[in-house]
Amino acid sequence: QVQLVESGGGLVQTGGSLRLACAASTDIFSTNDMGWFRQSPGKEREFVAALDYILSKTWYADSVKGRFSISRDNAKNTVYLQMNSLNPEDTATYYCAADACSPACSFGVDSPRRYEYWGQGTQVAVSS
Repeated sequence: QVQLVESGGGLVQTGGSLRLACAASTDIFSTNDMGWFRQSPGKEREFVAALDYILSKTWYADSVKGRFSISRDNAKNTVYLQMNSLNPEDTATYYCAADACSPACSFGVDSPRRYEYWGQGTQVAVSS
């Protein structure tokens, strides 16, 4: 069973930065695509970024493009989300996820339905 554990969340002022980490119990990031999502109270889970396991191709939500960066360290079975220029609208619980269907999946990387494994989430709060 794959386990994902996020870390790195916290409270930061507007304009600040945080780096989230997602550690996997297996080398799943070497064989499957992964994504970061976020969810605020009363809202649906929202796509943030994704990373392809073969070519390390990346995808970003328009709202974070140019500010967030996703990367991977296969030796540590860890994926990172570097978040810069944070603003209060980024406040949410952030979740990492890994799919079990790569390379042939029915859903796009931006759909929560694609992903089989999820972490417990890490909270990010950005004060104005």
